[in-house]
Amino acid sequence: MSINCANWLERWEPLLGGKVALIDLGCDRSFSYAELARLSRRAALVLRRDFGVRPGDRVALLGLNRWEHVLLFFGAARLGAVLVPINWRLAADEVAYVLSDCAPRLLCVGADTREVPGRIDARKWQGPILDFDDDGDGGFAHRLANAAEEPGVMDVEEETPLMLLYTSGTTGRPKGAILTHGTITWNSINTGIGWDLRQDDSTLTHTPFFHTGGWNVLTLPLLHRGGRVVLSRKFDAAETVRAVARHRLTVLFAVPTMFQMMLDSGELARADLGAVRFFISGGQACPVPLIEAFQKFGIVFKQGYGLTEVGPNCFVLHERDAVRKAGSVGFPVLHLDTRLAVGERVVARGEVGELQLRGSTVCAGYFNNPEATRAAFTPDGWFATGDLFRQDEEGYHFVVGRLKEMYKSGGENVYPAEIERVLHEIPEVVEAAVVGVPDAKWGEVGHAFVALRGPGPDAAAILEHCRKKLARFKIPRQVTVLPELPKGSSGKIHKAALREQALRGA
Repeated sequence: MSINCANWLERWEPLLGGKVALIDLGCDRSFSYAELARLSRRAALVLRRDFGVRPGDRVALLGLNRWEHVLLFFGAARLGAVLVPINWRLAADEVAYVLSDCAPRLLCVGADTREVPGRIDARKWQGPILDFDDDGDGGFAHRLANAAEEPGVMDVEEETPLMLLYTSGTTGRPKGAILTHGTITWNSINTGIGWDLRQDDSTLTHTPFFHTGGWNVLTLPLLHRGGRVVLSRKFDAAETVRAVARHRLTVLFAVPTMFQMMLDSGELARADLGAVRFFISGGQACPVPLIEAFQKFGIVFKQGYGLTEVGPNCFVLHERDAVRKAGSVGFPVLHLDTRLAVGERVVARGEVGELQLRGSTVCAGYFNNPEATRAAFTPDGWFATGDLFRQDEEGYHFVVGRLKEMYKSGGENVYPAEIERVLHEIPEVVEAAVVGVPDAKWGEVGHAFVALRGPGPDAAAILEHCRKKLARFKIPRQVTVLPELPKGSSGKIHKAALREQALRGA
């Protein structure tokens, strides 16, 4: 069986050649399946001929969602190369770390991010840049127009890497999860079955391509299924509702914060959403009042659970249970083994255990990080998610907490260790700890606690330092300065006590 993602377009070309596969709202351009297939062959030649991209080489993307990113995904797939979408929200130093870690053959930017490479220390990364918005001979449009179609497809295996998605870790440094042709294909199969996707389905992709949700929730699964994808540069609540109505879209994924913004925009009452089959909520628990509010507009809500390393579509909660089983993520998708365990001991129904996963959608570890890869798997080969689950008496799964200290803000993973590392850059900071606390809009936000050596910066100055070093969603909402941070019996900072203090203050 062929598990080469480049073959998706090849197979659909004679069957759905004239059907619209992709619409880019940013440039008001649409592409049929036949056109995407032809252009992907040209893109592969541009990568190989103009930049020397070979099997295993990385091609980095930095910028808002655009059709060129989809094209380069399939172009890289044809060459056996690896696509690396980089979070455009990151500070220049953070981008530099990712570039130095993955060492790409090429960095692709657009008008929105072309100034970033100039702010990166040349000692950390220096390499060729392809500008999508350059109208000259060196721009992507000119190169693509003057390229023949690369005729062949590399003979890749199911285990051949195709994408690196960087996700921060407890060490405070991002880790590149290795997604292979196999993991991406099997996630698309699981998604199509789990969400009951059809060839006449269509979606709006507004979640960013540096996030697994941008690629692997609906974009690639729908292109794999022969559906239609409408691409938005970035999320805008009112415009999202209008786009769903204007393009007669049938399915939509978003995190609860986005759905709340859509509700608050007032556009739902004015839009014709008669083509919608269902909406999918993920990223964090969806509040029941929000589900009920959308149901008043006749919109069916489905919920699920997933993570970057194992495909974002691991569990599905059917719409009939959206309110009755609020807070549940439902049941595992078809081609994925799951267990709840303490270590390697599987817990009984009703008991809390760590969710552990095994199957063809599990990533191939972390790029250039064998230590993190070993730590991610149990001795008997299961991927340890770090999330604590339980099953109720009917077998429905519930997320009850996290072994890791990570929290989610607006659907984005935030790791306290990463912020604490930045806080410790301040000379006067002797202790630092960050905890996640509930927030009505973003789900959770960070509260930082620091202890200073003598007179030092106030909370405003500390936050200003974070703004210079961190992406916006990682910046703590509040900073509290204490004489000393509380410790447990082992001498470690007592984060549970700090979180209680933060909650009392809120």
